[in-house]
Amino acid sequence: MKVTIDDVRTYWDDRPCNVRHSEKEVGTQEYFDEVERKRYTAEPHIPSFAGFSDTNGKKVLEVGCGMATEGINYARAGSTYTGTDLSIESLDLAKKRFKVYNERGNFYHGNAEELSSFVPVETYDLIYSFGVIHHSPHPEKIISEIKKYMNKDSTLKIMLYATDSWKNYMIEAGHDQPEAQYGCPIANTYTNDEVRELLDGFDVTIEQYHIFPYQIEPYKRGEFVKQPWFEAMPDEIFEVLKKNLGWHLLITAKLL
Repeated sequence: MKVTIDDVRTYWDDRPCNVRHSEKEVGTQEYFDEVERKRYTAEPHIPSFAGFSDTNGKKVLEVGCGMATEGINYARAGSTYTGTDLSIESLDLAKKRFKVYNERGNFYHGNAEELSSFVPVETYDLIYSFGVIHHSPHPEKIISEIKKYMNKDSTLKIMLYATDSWKNYMIEAGHDQPEAQYGCPIANTYTNDEVRELLDGFDVTIEQYHIFPYQIEPYKRGEFVKQPWFEAMPDEIFEVLKKNLGWHLLITAKLL
């Protein structure tokens, strides 16, 4: 059966990204603090890729902001922040987060495949989208819409899932990878060539990174216990593995 954007919306409304990363009362400062700590402990490459400290005085548009873990950090860094999401439940959490920390942001609800129909078109310094576009039925439409918010000086930073990755190979071999495998009804993966095809008209830089090394059940409790084979692996070998078989393609692009 063909998966629609409504299926994707329903999934994320039922389960906003990272919503289960804390057992604290949802919407409290303690809750948001723990969600952020857990996210950046498991995925420590995000802050440097997002480049929060470089956005002071800049205009940032996040496509698929979720509960705005990155968004709140852009705002703290002094950017003028705008977040959009398909999920109204996610946006509600994002707005609560900004209120809890007394930060300012603009938020819009809608389908990013039709971004210009609900977000006023103006030029942004940075358009950021981490782990979002590959969940859309038509990623190419999102890229086409994003271009409307860019000029030659704008930067696009996105993360897409990698086809040639440890996680994908484990799934194909029949080994469960529940943190990636049982999720959104659409989860496309990309080769580097497919990324460049999707981003036709852009100058593109791609880095590969991130292998999730932790046991799932302890992780759900906030405990970071590595799988035995990763625990035994020297750090320098694991670093090489992440850069060659990582699940995340970290893409920086500018219009040609």
